[in-house]
Amino acid sequence: MGEPKTGPTVASVEDFLQAATPSRRQEDGLHLARIFHEVTGADPILWGPSLVGYGTYRYVSPADPRRHGEWPKTGFSPRKAQLSLYGLKDLPEGAALLPSLGTYTEGAGCVYVKKLGDIDLDVLRQLIAIAWSRTDDPVGAF
Repeated sequence: MGEPKTGPTVASVEDFLQAATPSRRQEDGLHLARIFHEVTGADPILWGPSLVGYGTYRYVSPADPRRHGEWPKTGFSPRKAQLSLYGLKDLPEGAALLPSLGTYTEGAGCVYVKKLGDIDLDVLRQLIAIAWSRTDDPVGAF
């Protein structure tokens, strides 16, 4: 078990975002990259083939302590069907603020948004800041 399959790469985030399809995902991805950088002050790293991550933290799964590793504090992926936003609901403060975001759906570890116009970008900035405040957690949200 141990380390997850998705890890940091040396691939170009800019190239990845420029290649996103359809074109609205490219635009959304570039806009999100600006917002995430503005809030975190960090440069993005491409994790696996499609997760644009900011910062890292160490986690240990509460369900299985053999499952552990590093993961981005926050990030996004401009997927074809919707935008996936990571880390926004992991901390209690983020989970409490999330209903103010706008129109979204939730997955196990992420928030899905169809388009940026569906959400309040100021609330998104607050959620990113909360996620960015995460420190290494001996028992994480994984």
